[in-house]
Amino acid sequence: MKKFIIILVAFFSFVTVINAAIPDRPNPPKLVNDFAGVLDSNENSQLEGALVQFARETSTQIVVVTIADLEGSDPGDYAVRLGEKWGVGQKGKDNGIIVLLKPKKGNNKGRVFIATGYGLEGVLPDAIVNRTIVDNEMIPHFKQNDYFGGLVGGIKVMMDITKGEYTAENYKQSVKAEEGSAVPFFIFIFIIIISIFGRGRRRRFYSPGRSMPFWLAMGMMSGGRSSGGSFGNFSSGGGGFGGFGGGGFGGGGAGGSW
Repeated sequence: MKKFIIILVAFFSFVTVINAAIPDRPNPPKLVNDFAGVLDSNENSQLEGALVQFARETSTQIVVVTIADLEGSDPGDYAVRLGEKWGVGQKGKDNGIIVLLKPKKGNNKGRVFIATGYGLEGVLPDAIVNRTIVDNEMIPHFKQNDYFGGLVGGIKVMMDITKGEYTAENYKQSVKAEEGSAVPFFIFIFIIIISIFGRGRRRRFYSPGRSMPFWLAMGMMSGGRSSGGSFGNFSSGGGGFGGFGGGGFGGGGAGGSW
């Protein structure tokens, strides 16, 4: 009996330590909570404004949380518990998303996890979040210490999918198409470069109306799905974020490391 009590006390102590790692909900509430300090004031403001406007238009709440240390916690479990503790999403809709980011520091890997509320698990399947949004839109930027660009790239895609501008499957297919066209694209660029050098050697006269500038051809070929950069089409509008509604999380989502 004594041994059982000791084990029980140790278990609850362990749970308390884990729960203590979750920060309290900010007051007033914010959608961008940069506890790790990876964003400058302008980036923070842009991201907050875009997420506030998105929440107003769709009622879906995307919350960004950066932390310096997970303190041994699993990032997926941490993100889900944070979403539950803060009540991210609308009550009855469970349409909250937590984007948890721990930046890389020294030999400690960087980690990112996107947790989706019950109401969005069908809209944003784990496989899409993991293999495409995290791997394609976020981590390449994070590897360059471009945390703002990675957050913007991933969040843009999640916004478009949840708004119904295209489905997760459409996005998956577009990524596959881009990957499949990588070799032809580089062949095309190689031909352009050879052509430019060839013209230079033959000293042919060039005029803007005769051929397409190289930078313009590059821009046209890379058109389509965008990632990184800024929320140029969004503005913060009047007022701030109204607050969380108490949405539920069921463990959906995925993440990665670098």
